[in-house]
Amino acid sequence: MNISSISNTISPLSLSLNENNQTKTNNSGAGSFEGMLKDAVSDVNKQQVEGYNAMEGIATGKVTNLQQAVQQIEEAELTMKLALEVKNKAINAYKEIGRMQI
Repeated sequence: MNISSISNTISPLSLSLNENNQTKTNNSGAGSFEGMLKDAVSDVNKQQVEGYNAMEGIATGKVTNLQQAVQQIEEAELTMKLALEVKNKAINAYKEIGRMQI
């Protein structure tokens, strides 16, 4: 089972064409919402891949430190739960704004 990186699906969103029709990444600023969102998704993805690698190491017996591997798996689980809760809160806030009367 192979987990592919979700950063491959995000990176095309930040590409633009310069005058030579070559793609380059936009540096939209470290404080922008887009940058913060990309960093957060990248961190969640990194944790998930590390957790998967730890599970694979446990299953194959290649892990030398079982406690560290279990810790990585737990961190990946908690990171995903946090990301899902933040997403749910953001969706609820968006729906609440949509219900506001002008």
